[in-house]
Amino acid sequence: MNIRFHSVDSVKAFSFVHSECIWTSRHLQRSISLCMLKHTLTGNIKRHRGFRSKILGNRRDVLVYLPPGYRRFSRQRYPVLYLQDGQNVFDAATSFAGVEWGVDETAERLIRKKLLDPLIIVAIANMGEDRIHEYSPTRGVIDGKAKRKKRSRGLARQYGQFLIEELKPYIDRKYRTKREPQFTGLGGSSLGGLVTLAIGILFPQTFTRLMVMSPSVWWDDFAIYRLVDSVEQKPPLKIWLDTGTREPGWEQARVLRDRLAKKGWKLRDDLHYMEVEGADHTEAAWAGRVEPALRFLFPPAGRAIDLNRLRAVRVNALSSDRRHRRRIWR
Repeated sequence: MNIRFHSVDSVKAFSFVHSECIWTSRHLQRSISLCMLKHTLTGNIKRHRGFRSKILGNRRDVLVYLPPGYRRFSRQRYPVLYLQDGQNVFDAATSFAGVEWGVDETAERLIRKKLLDPLIIVAIANMGEDRIHEYSPTRGVIDGKAKRKKRSRGLARQYGQFLIEELKPYIDRKYRTKREPQFTGLGGSSLGGLVTLAIGILFPQTFTRLMVMSPSVWWDDFAIYRLVDSVEQKPPLKIWLDTGTREPGWEQARVLRDRLAKKGWKLRDDLHYMEVEGADHTEAAWAGRVEPALRFLFPPAGRAIDLNRLRAVRVNALSSDRRHRRRIWR
């Protein structure tokens, strides 16, 4: 079942179920599922179908979450968080293996409790088989065990240009955003986390708040280490970095943390690092860490971050992850 979108419309929470599910499970792709589960969208979400990129030469779906209180004729403007792998951000019906991050539900709850600065969240769909190319900063080998060594096209810089030159200007025109870099964030997990950090370093004049979950540090013999080491003057990036201790090579995130610290990022200031004991490399694990990541990157205006509360949320994240033991390796 292929789903094609070509227009902009408001998304409501549909409730139909398809009985047969076929998942694309190539470990580096995390493509959209080929079945229809029950939709789980929450709040005011707009769908932009088949958003075109001239830079990348393709089209993709973009979903935009608008916070409670967003009104058509108001003048209030909002910070914006752009998230990779948009199929997995809001909706179980389109997410990999039917497990979503629940960013919409989490943001709704935190904003209503005044624990989060009201923000717009943009979920950018990946391109299936081209995901590995768009999310990789270098032309690394995709599968080192394969007989024929196929390489990525290393399109992370071009993907960043797509975000900056095509998608962000459209979002800024369409919605009441705070356009300045200090109000603009970028996030993702696994390869999506890798490309988030790479784009943040390459384009700090656009994105300054980074949600880097379980990044694929191993990519191309640790290319991200080399990129961080190449930084001469620390850009004004606020970085959330995390990992789970059941992920293969999870210690690499700790090394990445230390390299960032050597470049001037300060823990508990503009760098927050979390290791979740027992958490694996799954959508469920990342869903459990959405709350503390959002609260660190977008705290309510004028309110300091309570690190003790973030630690408590960490425990809840582990409990949530243990309820979903299906592993999703990338």
